[in-house]
Amino acid sequence: MKTVNIHEAKTHLSRLVERAAQGESFIIAKAGKPMVRVEALEADAKPKKRLGFLAGEFSVPDDFDSMGREEIAQLFGVGE
Repeated sequence: MKTVNIHEAKTHLSRLVERAAQGESFIIAKAGKPMVRVEALEADAKPKKRLGFLAGEFSVPDDFDSMGREEIAQLFGVGE
């Protein structure tokens, strides 16, 4: 694994980050003492799926739009 000093890392940050993103990790050192390791983040292998996640899990009755109509009318005092 490559070690670079802080000055070199600041000077060539874009290039170093690009190489790290391609899998080449490196260490940043200060006065020869290793301080941090820079490496690529792992991307989620499986994207989060939300749209249609309950598809096929339940069904809507044909009379859905009229279910409870009498009870609702009674609660609002309609039809008395």
